[in-house]
Formats: sequence, structure tokens, C-alpha cells
Amino acid sequence: MSLEKGDKVPSFELKNQEGEVFKSETLIGKKPVVIYFYPKDFTPGCTKEACNFRDSYEEFQDLGVEVIGVSNDSEKSHAKFAKKYKLPFILLSDANGKVRKQFGIKKSLLGLVPGRETFVLDKEGKVAFKFNSLDASKHMSKALKVVKSLD
Repeated sequence: MSLEKGDKVPSFELKNQEGEVFKSETLIGKKPVVIYFYPKDFTPGCTKEACNFRDSYEEFQDLGVEVIGVSNDSEKSHAKFAKKYKLPFILLSDANGKVRKQFGIKKSLLGLVPGRETFVLDKEGKVAFKFNSLDASKHMSKALKVVKSLD
């Protein structure tokens, strides 16, 4: 099952890049959140996407929105990725793909690559927008546009 516009996001727990447990209810349902799922740390498309979110992070923060990146990579990989590219937002390790499955994200490229999908959640924790595209360059701008339209 895939999350669709208007669906409430299920609660989840994953470890962040610091190795600490992140509980979704600490943010989701309290403020708007952008969660973007990406295939792999340090790959060209994923690095571009992360840097796009980094470069606009202040604008998201000014709008009261938190940004969270999620991939199957380990916390250690996320820590190195965040440090190298100075990523100021939360990166979560979904090593077993459990949260990816909760959100209904399918693999792409003949089922070989974890999907790239972005969700904008309103302050009630409901899906306001979702975008699925392997083109990493469009995710941040689409999310920012939707965030600006939230009341």
C-alpha cells in the first residue's frame, strides 16, 4: 500500500546520522515536514539532491518546516555524507527498508535501485504532496513550492 495525498503518516523510529533514535512523533503532526527518500549516499544524483535541500534549508526553516532524508545506508555512511557536504538536516537509516515499505515506495530501474520519492507533510502529519522521479534535480523545488502554499 502506498501513502496518498490526505493519508496520515504512520509513526516510525529510525536511527539518525549520529546513531540516535529518531521518533517520528517528535516532529510529524507538530509542524510541516519534508521527507525525501533517496537511493544511496555519495552517488551523483543523491548528492545533488541533498545539496539542493542543503542550499534551501534556511528557507524551509524560515517557513517552519523540517527536512529529513532517508535511505538504506548506515548511520556511519550518513554521518560521513552529512559531514562532507555540510548537510544541516536529519538523515535517517532505513537499513531494512521498513519505513520505505510503510510509505509504499517502489524500487525503480527494473527493481534494482531504491526509489526516489519526496513527501510534504502538513502540520497534522498528513500527506499534502508526493513526488516520484529519478530526476533528483526537481525534488527540492517542488517540495518548496508546496510548502509555501501550506496554510
